[in-house]
Amino acid sequence: MVTFCVGQKSYCQDSKTTNPDKYTKHNKGKMYIYWGGNRDNYTKSNIHFKGADYDFTLYDVVAEDKPKGWHIDYINPGRMTIPQTNFRIGYFITDHYNISLGVDHMKYVMEQNRAVNYSGYYPNPGNYGEILPNNQVLLTEDFLTFEHTDGLNYVNTEFSRVDDLSGLLKLPNTDKFQLNITEGVGIGVLYPKTNAKVLGNERHDDFHISGYGVSAKVGLNFTFFKHFFIQTELKGGYINMNDIRTTKDSADSASQEFFFLQRIIAVGGIFQL
Repeated sequence: MVTFCVGQKSYCQDSKTTNPDKYTKHNKGKMYIYWGGNRDNYTKSNIHFKGADYDFTLYDVVAEDKPKGWHIDYINPGRMTIPQTNFRIGYFITDHYNISLGVDHMKYVMEQNRAVNYSGYYPNPGNYGEILPNNQVLLTEDFLTFEHTDGLNYVNTEFSRVDDLSGLLKLPNTDKFQLNITEGVGIGVLYPKTNAKVLGNERHDDFHISGYGVSAKVGLNFTFFKHFFIQTELKGGYINMNDIRTTKDSADSASQEFFFLQRIIAVGGIFQL
């Protein structure tokens, strides 16, 4: 603290009174929350299906996300889980580092009517319009439908760093507008609601803890008037699901692993506790 004294009357004034720190200078003790949407890409994966009378693997299966686009469902409380969404709440333990908990609600849809290699066995081959030459099968709807569409839920905790770029850009007042960069790493569990129909069995669609994931991200945070922000992120990671429910019979299951890439845009708020 610096004190200035002026004249014979020793009029003194604290420099912190005349030039107080801006609200955005420090983050320690602040909490933030955000909500947004994502688009996703997935690598090809091998999917292994097993049950009482079948055990087979499909190789290099292609999948894509299921975007909703700009839609009122993102803010409709009764339909918020229909789009691909991101929710996160976090706390700054220092000015630069925060910990958070969130759900990345992605969607994963296997592409139908693609030819893929396979190995293993299952009952009544050829009855599903799937048999092709060269030890391949066609992913017909009678043979297999497979989606994590409500969704591919990555429930994770993250440890992140935030740095203010405003000084580099010579922004005059960070309490009005501040630009930050953030980087982080995360780990969590996969809690998908898998919509599957395997070999003509009854469709199954239920939540189940199916595996784990790890991830890393980088993003830009645009903060307005101290408390409100827009955040964009690029997040990549690895998912391993070794226990996917596929039918109502608990003896039936599937497993797969793949890498993902998310593009996220979210809106949120940050407040001192």
